[in-house]
Amino acid sequence: MTPRRHDPQRADRIVDAALDVIAEHGVANTTHRLIAAAADVPLGSLTYHFTGLDDLLAQAFARHAERMAVTYEAHFDQVRSADDVVTAVTDLVHADAGADDRDWAVVYELYLAALREPSLRTVTESWMRRSRSVLERFVDPTTARGVDALIEGLVMHKVLATTPVDRAQTTEIIARVVRAGTASEEHA
Repeated sequence: MTPRRHDPQRADRIVDAALDVIAEHGVANTTHRLIAAAADVPLGSLTYHFTGLDDLLAQAFARHAERMAVTYEAHFDQVRSADDVVTAVTDLVHADAGADDRDWAVVYELYLAALREPSLRTVTESWMRRSRSVLERFVDPTTARGVDALIEGLVMHKVLATTPVDRAQTTEIIARVVRAGTASEEHA
């Protein structure tokens, strides 16, 4: 470990290291010691900057959700049509939109942690609200909720699959939902 006298980014480095540890070991196996080692800081730095492991995890998850939300929003900037929505969502599912399996591992760890720790639900609710608001630019709110859930489920299926997931099939699944949502919007 390299001693650091002046280290203004230490807290940020600890939060980023916590995300790395969560991605590699899961929340259940995340400890102060693993995070301190990953951040290359003394163990006492964690208690200096954070009130406890729960505080550190909450800040790490909030940072990850914010990063993912910004990437998600930017991914839809050029979307103009229902076909563009289908392509953009397919790209999200197949990791062509800036999020990889590590990012999704952290997301699913957040979801699991939020099931057990209700205070983390504010992070998940805020993130889901943001993603739905992006989708609502193209489809009605009910369809946006469905597409948002579909993205999560399709990504989970892809991440957990033991064989490659067919991109064409993913596209068709998404197209059916988006077409149904845009058709119901036209009839309203």
